[in-house]
Amino acid sequence: MPTDLTYPETGATLERPLPAGYHHLHHTAPIGHGRDVFQRAGTAVVTWRMHRRTGVRVVADTPRAEPGTRVSVGFGTARLGITVPCAVIWTVDDTSRTGFAYGTLPGHPETGEESFVVDLRPDGSVWFTVTAFSRPGCWYTRLAGPVVPLLQRAYARHLGRTLRRIAT
Repeated sequence: MPTDLTYPETGATLERPLPAGYHHLHHTAPIGHGRDVFQRAGTAVVTWRMHRRTGVRVVADTPRAEPGTRVSVGFGTARLGITVPCAVIWTVDDTSRTGFAYGTLPGHPETGEESFVVDLRPDGSVWFTVTAFSRPGCWYTRLAGPVVPLLQRAYARHLGRTLRRIAT
């Protein structure tokens, strides 16, 4: 486990409840139906494909999310963009659930953790869930105030739509 995470509540997106003092995000989106859709969606999540297909730059230590993997996600252009460093905290990969969570490292404009999980439910439906807790970690995210949670929610919805296109 990385020792340079910028928050103490490591793993809270898996264990719940989410810690107080942070903005909480919980977004669930239907992806499709059936084991094939589940497998395609799960693979897209843990191999960074879902993130890349949204148009962000992803640089990761490993081709697949695994605890300890360091990953940088870049938004915008190289000159006018932002790169956010994270480390994978936990993963899950079983017959009905696949995904991971990453936590913020120094240099990330927010402080907290975010998980991306695909579930195959007993009725065969496939769902994608983003769960996060975060708070400003630098001057410009503090200045942005309530705009940041709106952007996070919009990005979570975008991830769900992107994953649906990949998996179905």
